Amino acid sequence: MAKQDIQIKTKDGVAKAGLFRPAAASSAKAGVILYMDAFGPRPALDAMAERLAGDGYAVLVPDLFYRFGAYGPFDAKTAFTEEKSKAALMAMVGGTTQEMTISDSGAFLDALAAEGVTGPIGTVGYCMGGARALNAAAVYPDRIKAAASFHGGNLASDAADSPHHKAAAIKARVYIGMAGVDRSFPPEQSTRLAEALRVAEIDHAIENYVGMAHGWCVSDHGVYDAAGAERHWERLTTLFAETLA
Repeated sequence: MAKQDIQIKTKDGVAKAGLFRPAAASSAKAGVILYMDAFGPRPALDAMAERLAGDGYAVLVPDLFYRFGAYGPFDAKTAFTEEKSKAALMAMVGGTTQEMTISDSGAFLDALAAEGVTGPIGTVGYCMGGARALNAAAVYPDRIKAAASFHGGNLASDAADSPHHKAAAIKARVYIGMAGVDRSFPPEQSTRLAEALRVAEIDHAIENYVGMAHGWCVSDHGVYDAAGAERHWERLTTLFAETLA
């Protein structure tokens, strides 16, 4: 797969992004935006984007923390156990609001279109990216036809920017893969999200990956689970194959 480093002009500055194309680049009319977890773009996410590109999609992996300038790199296994890196990460996560990413997502879609990716778009997010993938689907329903979240946190919280509040605006098919036990997405939020999607008549599935911990899909996490990750890939690739073709 070919990776192209691009810069995307947004309302607040310039976001760096990796654009991954299949070998037959001209055939990639459908695209995917991969919303990062809290540790930022890095080789583990590049590898995931390459795998999706191998299925024929143009895959964009934007840096959602671009407003903070240079940072990291962070070790996903230790970043939240070391006080200095934890403080830096929490500041960036807290300082990158849902509304910021919603605005940025319009620029991400425009960047894909400028690269010739004019077909349907799928979104997938991990950890903090899960809610952003869903919110993007709600705000840009004419472009985004599938949205997936894996170990996404606060998908149906009490916050005003929680994705479940925008469920009625979604036109995409939605898939939620949740860790077996996850403090960032407890059972009451799962129930609330399911009800919001059902009432909005969204084609959706919420699946509990029993035994998996928050972060199980991404290879450089300490809780990575190879079998669980393959199960996630099966669900994700099926979702995109059925919606983006």
